[in-house]
Amino acid sequence: MTIDHVDLARVDLNLLVALDALLTERSVTRAAARVGIGQSAMSSSLARLRRLLGDELLTRAPEGMRPTPRALALAEPVRRTLRQIQALVRREESFDPRVVERTFTISLPDSTEVLLGPRLLAYLRAEAPGIRLLLRSIDRAHILEELDTDRVDLAIGFASEGQMHHKQRLLYRDSYVCLFDAAQVGLAPPISLEDYLRFPHILTSLRETAHGVVDDALAKLGLSRTLAVTTPRFLVVPFLVRAAPVIATMHARLATYFAGALGLTVSPVPVDLEPVAVSMLWHASYDDDPAHRWLRQVLLRLAGETQEVEPLATPTPQ
Repeated sequence: MTIDHVDLARVDLNLLVALDALLTERSVTRAAARVGIGQSAMSSSLARLRRLLGDELLTRAPEGMRPTPRALALAEPVRRTLRQIQALVRREESFDPRVVERTFTISLPDSTEVLLGPRLLAYLRAEAPGIRLLLRSIDRAHILEELDTDRVDLAIGFASEGQMHHKQRLLYRDSYVCLFDAAQVGLAPPISLEDYLRFPHILTSLRETAHGVVDDALAKLGLSRTLAVTTPRFLVVPFLVRAAPVIATMHARLATYFAGALGLTVSPVPVDLEPVAVSMLWHASYDDDPAHRWLRQVLLRLAGETQEVEPLATPTPQ
């Protein structure tokens, strides 16, 4: 499409910044604070946007301001356009992680935070001290919406189906092992299926449901297990395991770390379980953002895996 420079020159492109803030915050007050202007100025921008686009854009609702269908349709192209303009005016060659000042909001499960968080923090303090992290628990039900509204810069977790503007990159694959206190259960690895089912289990579920991949695998064999505790937090699992004669089935990397730190034991799982993929997820508008791309590359290096990595081998029993 040919650009009509005369017509476009009549439009204040700062209105796109205001529109993006209004659609993100759904509040004139918060949008004004996000842009760094007064509330009256943001109200004036909203009025001008309504006239320009011939739509109310935001209407009052019990929960705040609700975007109209027209506004929802504009949200993604406006965000993409602003990202492209931002990338255009920034000099990528001048990007220097040693001097950049930026905060990244990353959503991830606590299991990944334990494995990657310390290494990432150490690396950033040494190589990019101006980059700060805001780490949040991942909400799998709303993570795509949080990426779309710029509340989250990057998500790390299990593979998720998104739209064309949601980008995904594999960090690593992991297998499963059993974690238990050998003194309490009286078992040594490798444990049998009979022993595996003889003890109650700890289930970690981010969806907070009392059913997991182990239960699916056992059901195929016509078997089931007894659950003692279901929790969404991986970090509590080793302490639960140390407290009672129970068995937890969890990702091998984390279980092996816990075993070495707390004197627990790991063993291969006596049922077939598919390896789990841990991936990064981000909005496509950040593809060419120098700092964002640099952070993704750092995470890939720290994860120690390539995109085509094979599942981890079963760790040596502790």
